[in-house]
This record gives sequence, structure tokens and C-alpha cells, in this order.
Amino acid sequence: MTRVLLTRAVRPLRHPRAVAVLAAMAAVLTVSSGWLGHQVYERHTTERRHQDILAAARQSALNFTSLDYRRYDRDSETVLKGATGDFEKQFSAQTEKLTKIVTDNKSVSEGQVLEAGIASADERTARVLVVADSKVTNVAAPQGTSRNYRLQLDLVFEGGRWLTSNVEFVG
Repeated sequence: MTRVLLTRAVRPLRHPRAVAVLAAMAAVLTVSSGWLGHQVYERHTTERRHQDILAAARQSALNFTSLDYRRYDRDSETVLKGATGDFEKQFSAQTEKLTKIVTDNKSVSEGQVLEAGIASADERTARVLVVADSKVTNVAAPQGTSRNYRLQLDLVFEGGRWLTSNVEFVG
């Protein structure tokens, strides 16, 4: 003998108010989830942008404070590859003069970035404060001297990269 189980049909809710409340709750949850997801995405995007800005500023400061007379052409080209705007123009215009000074003095500067922090940033521009030191040796100081740098770097986002557009020495 085969038994057939009969299931009761689900009864429709008799309270339209309960249906409206459930629908409203579902809508609120959907909107809240979307809003929270967007907030997480925005935070991640901003954090990633800040990491990229700091990495570019640190590298630019390191390039700027690490120069060697034996390979100054290559070192100055490295600085220029990370430069744009006024900084690129100024550094490029002074390269010939700097090459002579660095070569005549047999200057070697080994830079080190100690700290870097973003003062301001948006999707296209950033201002970064950098603390760097370098040991500089030359004919006048063969044992080397320490130099401390407090730099303000302005960066712009061009061609998918953060490039240094201005460098200022600050207090």
C-alpha cells in the first residue's frame, strides 16, 4: 500500500500590512547593502591611491637625493622619468650645469627616505611631505657629510602614473 503524503498549501498572508512591512524591510536591506558596498569600494580605492602616491613620492625623493658623478647621466634621467611640469622643466634646464658641478666635485649622494605623509590628495593631484637624509661624499668631504631634507612634493596623475610636478625644500 502506497502512502501519499498530502501537504497543505501555503496560505496567503491575510495581513496586507505584514506584507508591506516585509517588502519595506527587504528594500531597506537592499539599499543599505548597496550603500555599504559602495562605501567599502570607495575606501579601498582611496587607500590604494594613497599607497600609490606615497610610493611615487618616496621613489622621487630617493631618486632626487641619490646621485653619483660616475653615472650622473643615468641618475638624472631617472629623476626626469618621474617628473613632469615645472619640476621636469627646471631639472632638465639645470642638468648640464649640475653634471659639471657633480663631476668636478666627484659628488656621491646616497639618499634615504625616513618618512613620508600625504598633506592633501584627490584623484588627480597630491601634496606629500617627505623627510629624507643623505650621506654626501665629494672632494671637499671624502669622509662624507650628512644632509637632512624636508621636502614638499607636488604630484599629478598622468598617463596612469603619479609624477612629481614640483619640489620645494621646507623648514
